[in-house]
Amino acid sequence: MPAGDTVRLPESHIPVIARPDVLVVGGGSAGLAAAVAAARNGADTMLIERFSYVGGLATGGLIILLLTMDDGDGKQVIGGLCQEIVDRMARRNAVYHPPASEWNDPNSKLVDHYRRWGLVWGSGPHRVRYSVAFEPHEFIFAADAMLAEAGVRSLYQTWACEPIVEGDRISSVVIQNKAGRNAIVPGVVVDASGDGDIFAAAGEPYELERVHPWLWFLMSGVTDAKGDGGFYFNTIGRDRVLVPWGGEARVRDKIDATNPGEVSQALEQCRRMVMAEATRLKESAPGFENAYISMIADQLGITESRRLLGQYVMARDDINREFDDTIARTGHWTRYDAVYNIPYRSLLTRSLENLVVAGRCISADHRVHHATKEIPPCMATGQAAGTAAALAAADGSNAHLVDVRRLQQALREQGAILG
Repeated sequence: MPAGDTVRLPESHIPVIARPDVLVVGGGSAGLAAAVAAARNGADTMLIERFSYVGGLATGGLIILLLTMDDGDGKQVIGGLCQEIVDRMARRNAVYHPPASEWNDPNSKLVDHYRRWGLVWGSGPHRVRYSVAFEPHEFIFAADAMLAEAGVRSLYQTWACEPIVEGDRISSVVIQNKAGRNAIVPGVVVDASGDGDIFAAAGEPYELERVHPWLWFLMSGVTDAKGDGGFYFNTIGRDRVLVPWGGEARVRDKIDATNPGEVSQALEQCRRMVMAEATRLKESAPGFENAYISMIADQLGITESRRLLGQYVMARDDINREFDDTIARTGHWTRYDAVYNIPYRSLLTRSLENLVVAGRCISADHRVHHATKEIPPCMATGQAAGTAAALAAADGSNAHLVDVRRLQQALREQGAILG
């Protein structure tokens, strides 16, 4: 069929399968937090996820580092559900991080030790950060438990295809899975899709960034590796390392992560290059002689795509700025003494009253996004979005009219750190 041709679909009547108070689209770290928070705050909550597990890049993407939960000056700035999942994994010996007594310590030996675990990044002079390495399957198990305990209804292997907009509301969301096309009629929607699929399809304005893709992988059978011969990190598990492969240094072309053709080509290219890098490590890096690839991420490491242009767009000058409607905070994983307070307005669209946005696609410019895209702040904005959605669902389903003071109080009571 020539490009530009169209197919006329017959008029269809799509079955409504659920009417939840809150529908969370996307089960990455932000969506997980949003769903748990909404349900814990009394909302009948449904979560849809295109893969077979939650966590997104934190699990299937093998970006198994929480960067960072402090402000670069020894103070924790992200708590709440992110700290809870760390604690749950810690009870199963599935995390590694510096104790609080070492945060902000400039001791070069300590810094070098934690750098080998991928817990210190950026340009120096360095100090120890509160960042966390973890085992991806334990993250999934902990997340499953949190969702089940909260009473969230999860629907995996399901795509959110189309939001139906009526006036200034999303009246329903069409989904697609093995059962065909169905519809969900929610009170409030949380877009935690990572790529802003819902707000983009609903016609809200956004910016789009092209990025160099990553494809992280694990190698096992590594013995006495000293950090020579390649770029890799210690990780949870015996004789195993994490290879953060990709990015500008290795992949020539940037891609649009919302373009399926470009993503498909990047996946094939990155898998070939991962095999080449693993072979090189085996042949040249001490300790890798008997090593083998034990896992390759099944998701490209996409750091950025669509970013909402919402009620407030966070900009570089907002570093360390106070907001009356702060609902989350984050440090900067490559900088010290830098904190972004995230206002509730950066989670809200300009026109849709029952849509809240969470995760890496919130309303922030490219520079601020470098901090807010990481897993801990995504969980923090997810917790805020889910809590706000529950409050809105209980009081008219208008997220724009949520009492911010009440939202902040609820977040603090649930362990969030707002300053």
